[in-house]
Amino acid sequence: MRVKEKLPYLLLLLAMPVLGLIYTVLNEAKRKAEKIALPIDSNIPFIEEFVIPYVIWYAFVFGYLVYFCFKDTSVYVKTLLTIVIGELICFVIYFFFQTTVPRPTLEGSGWSVMLVKYIYAHDRPVNCFPSIHVLTTYAIMLASFHIKNMYRLHKYIIHIMGSLIILSTLFIKQHVILDMVASMFLVAFIYSTVFEVYRIRVAAKRKSGVQGI
Repeated sequence: MRVKEKLPYLLLLLAMPVLGLIYTVLNEAKRKAEKIALPIDSNIPFIEEFVIPYVIWYAFVFGYLVYFCFKDTSVYVKTLLTIVIGELICFVIYFFFQTTVPRPTLEGSGWSVMLVKYIYAHDRPVNCFPSIHVLTTYAIMLASFHIKNMYRLHKYIIHIMGSLIILSTLFIKQHVILDMVASMFLVAFIYSTVFEVYRIRVAAKRKSGVQGI
């Protein structure tokens, strides 16, 4: 019964593959790309093992959005709305201000190197600023603070795995520090705005209800 009750809200997740299609189109477009790496970025080592949390990101975001839907639907909707708005802003930035990240020459034939090679082959080194990996992950991390009665284990998983996913974007050279920072600021701004608008709207409804009595 709960699944049937939540189904209309879960269908909102169909926005995610639509956003993915838009990203794919922008990823294929050939436009001049700028390098915005800072000197400190060159000191960040390439660590192939971080490809694991980088790939786990797909299940992490989708899985916890579903979890939020069942735990607190309003938080789920606000989090998904934050992600959708954030990604649309990213797409506009990608179109008008394309950036790129220099990638290292990969050596070896281990499974982690092969996985990084697969990612490099299917995701051009553009669409970097801000990072969608970081944007969606950080949105989940912020949302977790608003979920009541969440098991402590889930909080640990969200913040430990979320931190590893964010760091993975740097360690496998998919993004630079400015990409990461821009995403976190963008999410914080959108998320706080969405929550504030929602709070005002709920307060207005309650006030209207009281007046109508």
